[in-house]
Amino acid sequence: MPFLKQVTIMQHYARYTEDPHSERRDLKNLRRMFPYIWEYRGRVLLALFSLVLSKLAMVGVPFILKEVIDTLDLPKGEILILPLMLLLSYGALRLVSSLFNELRDAVFARVRYHAMRTVSNSVLKHLHSLSLRFHLDRKTGGISRDLERGASSLSSILNYLVFNILPTAAEFLLVAAILLTQYETRFAIAIFSTVAIYIVFTFWVTEWRMHFRHEMNRLDSTANSQAIDSLLNYETVKYFTNEKLERTRYDATMSQWETAAVKSQTSMSLLNFGQASIIAIGVTIIMIFAAQGVVDGALTLGDLVLVNALMLQLFIPLGFLGIVYRQLKYSLADMDLMFKLLRQKGEIQDQEAASDLIVKSGEVKFEHVDFAYNEERQILKDVSFDIPPGKKIAVVGPSGTGKSTLARLLFRFYDVTKGHIYIDGQDIRTVTQDSLRKAIGIVPQDTVLFNDTIFYNIQYARNDATREEVIRAAKLAYIHDFIESLPEGYETIVGERGLKLSGGEKQRVAIARVILKNPRILVFDEATSSLDSQSEQAILKALKEVAEDHTALVIAHRLSTIVDADRIYVMEQGIVEEQGTHSELLANGKLYAELWALQQEEREHSQINI
Repeated sequence: MPFLKQVTIMQHYARYTEDPHSERRDLKNLRRMFPYIWEYRGRVLLALFSLVLSKLAMVGVPFILKEVIDTLDLPKGEILILPLMLLLSYGALRLVSSLFNELRDAVFARVRYHAMRTVSNSVLKHLHSLSLRFHLDRKTGGISRDLERGASSLSSILNYLVFNILPTAAEFLLVAAILLTQYETRFAIAIFSTVAIYIVFTFWVTEWRMHFRHEMNRLDSTANSQAIDSLLNYETVKYFTNEKLERTRYDATMSQWETAAVKSQTSMSLLNFGQASIIAIGVTIIMIFAAQGVVDGALTLGDLVLVNALMLQLFIPLGFLGIVYRQLKYSLADMDLMFKLLRQKGEIQDQEAASDLIVKSGEVKFEHVDFAYNEERQILKDVSFDIPPGKKIAVVGPSGTGKSTLARLLFRFYDVTKGHIYIDGQDIRTVTQDSLRKAIGIVPQDTVLFNDTIFYNIQYARNDATREEVIRAAKLAYIHDFIESLPEGYETIVGERGLKLSGGEKQRVAIARVILKNPRILVFDEATSSLDSQSEQAILKALKEVAEDHTALVIAHRLSTIVDADRIYVMEQGIVEEQGTHSELLANGKLYAELWALQQEEREHSQINI
């Protein structure tokens, strides 16, 4: 198991076992697991049938061996013929046992992997349905591991049940039935007692030693975080020549890890020796009973061999019980985390009677909108404005005034605390989220791209778009020439989150994407914030062409980008303080005029410095 994955599992398991309700949740989660496998119930039943046949054949092997021993256990002159049929039967039973064992694995493979696929799809679908607030609060790495471990835990639990626990239980029942019906009661009592003591001892010691394992893996995680952090901040470490400090911190944690690891290994040795001792004592007692029976004439030499073989068959799989139990607990903990994720409720839900949004002219209206991300901090206060069909409306103001929040509310990533947002007279809370978002296109301030080709990232706006349509959109966004200059052109991989492209290049991809989508309503959220002056002018020309005959909401910090807006709303501390055209607002001499003068002064200074 990879180091980081093992650490994470142990951390989750440590928290999980502290919960007094975990056992009850285990049973509930196991019940929730069965719908994922019941689709292939025919295969499940066939796998279980193969399991029983395999164990019957395996338990039959010692009986054939007993008959072979008894047949050959005669004075040399009295052995008349080799028991060929018995020997062939011995080989056939072993072959049959292996055949049905492998058949069980092959039949059940479809069940197991289909369940993994189904549950992975369910979790991903559910994650996509959750609201923006959840995804802003999430830890992406943790969610990714929960998704991965959740699916694999389902597979692991099925694996342990079908390939470890059920076979051992079936074998135990068969052996117990044989001993109870064929031999004296003391044989059954001895084996039952041995198995019971073995199981109790294994569970008790495993639970006890988990404390050392938890501590070991907690320190593992801490040391790993320190090492990774120092490497991520390599330049800072070098700037301050703190290599020795980083090594000292790391070694101090690893020293504690070493102590915990030694205790963990010592306790594991105690567990292994205890298990071996219990098995050895149990088998010895049973063999003494069997040997005494042979001496007394009540049992044959074949019976002695039979009992010994049955004990070996039973106790060998029991030797893995501690490992299976521990891994099963890990898997149940992981599965609980996955189901806990599935129990998360989406903040924004479609109403039961929600209908599709019908866009005619594309008029947008904010009416007395209040909004707060939490009760302590209100973002918008009684915001009202209209965006007439085909018009370009701009919202400007200092940072933190709630400008970008308007776009999130329009997309219904959040619901307004008070007031209404209408599109063509339809309250957006009464329409389906899918139809609402299909009607709106956005060029965000921070464009994040998929780790795929440029072509894929532009076509993402409309999956059925042709190559010619994608290229046309790229040309309108003034990025086609740049793409063609790359060695691999449109097939260039942009890297994780698009990091191989500059901020301006990413924004132009986003603009091409919204051009390809061609929605009736457009939102530009600081769409030129990462562009230089020359690129900005080219993009502004493109945006102006794109926005023609479209309803456009432009959220801007740089006022030079919105001077041509039909109307400008100036926000401060969540309130609309001013409104008017560019010239009207300059004439007012208030906040907008101050911001304009300040930005013009900054622009002149930057040109002088250049």
